Amino acid sequence: MVEIIYLLYLTITIAITIWVARTLSKNGIVFLVQCFGQNEVLAQSTNHLLVVGFYLVNIGFITLTLSLGNEPTTITGAMRFLSGKVGLAVVALGAMHFFNMGAIAQFGRKVNGWLIEHGLATA
Repeated sequence: MVEIIYLLYLTITIAITIWVARTLSKNGIVFLVQCFGQNEVLAQSTNHLLVVGFYLVNIGFITLTLSLGNEPTTITGAMRFLSGKVGLAVVALGAMHFFNMGAIAQFGRKVNGWLIEHGLATA
């Protein structure tokens, strides 16, 4: 039973991670283009690097948390175990998203200012 719970945990959390990364990448590109002075090449490159980092951090977190907690011995315990681990992974995904948004906004303003200063973007 424990092996099935671990497989469910990995399947659910990795699927959520992939879905979130694709959603953020697809919808975030508009924001990145604006942050980087309409430079689409820089925005696409940054977007790809963010997705790779997002996967590395989140999949690393997911696999590290496999060893946390006591293994369940009952169906009820398995449900609590699974919901706790999935919930923790989802909270980590959300925290990572807000951290990335703040960092991108701050970095993007600096890049955009530099591009405007050097005449490579419009104000």
